[in-house]
Amino acid sequence: MMLKLLGIWFILITCAWSQKNALMISDRLDNVTQTISRLLEGYDIRLRPDFGGAPLLVGMDLTIASFDAISEVNMDYTITLYLNQYWKDERLAFSNEDEVLTLSGDFAEKIWVPDTFFANDKNSFLHDVTERNKLVRLNGDGSITYGMRFTTTLACMMDLHYYPLDSQNCTVEIESYGYTVMDVVMYWKNRPVRGVEEAELPQFTIIGYETNDRKERLATGIYQRLSLSFKLQRNIGYFIFQTYLPSILIVMLSWVSFWINHEATSARVALGITTVLTMTTISTGVRSSLPRISYVKAIDIYLVMCFVFVFAALLEYAAVNYTYWGARAKKKSKKSKDNEENKGSKSNTISSCDQNQKNLLRNDDIIELQDIRMSPLPSIRNRKLSMKLNVHDQQDSASTFPPSFRYSRTSGYMYTCRQTPGLRFRGGNPVHKPKMFHAIRKGALVLKASMPKIKDVNLIDKYSRIIFPITFLIFNAIYWLFYILE
Repeated sequence: MMLKLLGIWFILITCAWSQKNALMISDRLDNVTQTISRLLEGYDIRLRPDFGGAPLLVGMDLTIASFDAISEVNMDYTITLYLNQYWKDERLAFSNEDEVLTLSGDFAEKIWVPDTFFANDKNSFLHDVTERNKLVRLNGDGSITYGMRFTTTLACMMDLHYYPLDSQNCTVEIESYGYTVMDVVMYWKNRPVRGVEEAELPQFTIIGYETNDRKERLATGIYQRLSLSFKLQRNIGYFIFQTYLPSILIVMLSWVSFWINHEATSARVALGITTVLTMTTISTGVRSSLPRISYVKAIDIYLVMCFVFVFAALLEYAAVNYTYWGARAKKKSKKSKDNEENKGSKSNTISSCDQNQKNLLRNDDIIELQDIRMSPLPSIRNRKLSMKLNVHDQQDSASTFPPSFRYSRTSGYMYTCRQTPGLRFRGGNPVHKPKMFHAIRKGALVLKASMPKIKDVNLIDKYSRIIFPITFLIFNAIYWLFYILE
């Protein structure tokens, strides 16, 4: 019985305590509600704290959630941030104790908040899953902590002279949009940035960051600007496997043609053209991921030199082919010339007659009937006998002919030396070639005479097997030493 009474008594005490706590919580909630209502009563959100007095100090700190993307084409980067702002509004003080009220983000719409913006912002949005990512904490002395989470795309002007062996500086520029330094002064907190060590990027490594503040003089006044600068070093591993190594292998593949027989034209030409087109494809792929900038980048120099080596290998075969077939053509022409000289000795009489005929006709610019008996004019055929009897009559009759026809001055020309009947055009003085063309031709002949005579075309391939690899190794050594040590 005694135990039963003790149990009942314990239950009654517990219920009374619970009711007391419930009443205390209810009273506290009523007090908080009344406090907030009292604070907002007559509160003007259009006026900053301590309006008309000293400038309001607004503290800032950032927490890096993630680096999402960096674009060389658009010259920007995307980052997700937690931005916290701290200031004091004595109009919202409600207690002398260290009491803190954590309120919903909607409360920020009922009080004055700084008009903070990002000066280099391109596009931003506030996260709203599941609710708008905002917080407001109100201390008893009127101190306010206002935080939000958002993703922003910020401009980052990059210097790509050393791309992809470059490092970049990307900044976050924070500023008040409407309040000058006469009203609001922003400053970094003791620990301005968090989360940099944990942030990771696919193509970059964050090797450091730096914060500073400065005053910006604009058309509407002087504003306080806070700046956070990230030092980013590009990782070259991706480009080694996607660009540099394939280019090196393509250049080495072009050297295979030096070991192919020079008579295998189809094989060497196909190999040369394939390597040239492959280098062109690689260059096009690299340029598609970069902006259209005018200056030369480090990767452009490497790809252009690789293209030069590949194209030079193709030209090397052209030189080999020209040398080989040119020598054979010379031998064949020399042999045919000797045969013509043997045949020419048998027809010296005809040749001398032809030479006399050319000398007689050198200064005449008319068309002559080589055989007067074949003349289409009857009057000419009828006067054939009178021409033979009297030379003077011959000249008189010739003067009566049309201006484009006349007798030959020697009868031997007409009957003895004629080989083929018909009309013949007797050209005048030869056209003089331009002096510049003559000088160029003379210089080419001198250069050709100074070049060493190559009797075996295989020597070109043998020298190329040594010169091309050594030259490419020297170029790579200079390239990597210059850009890595810079």
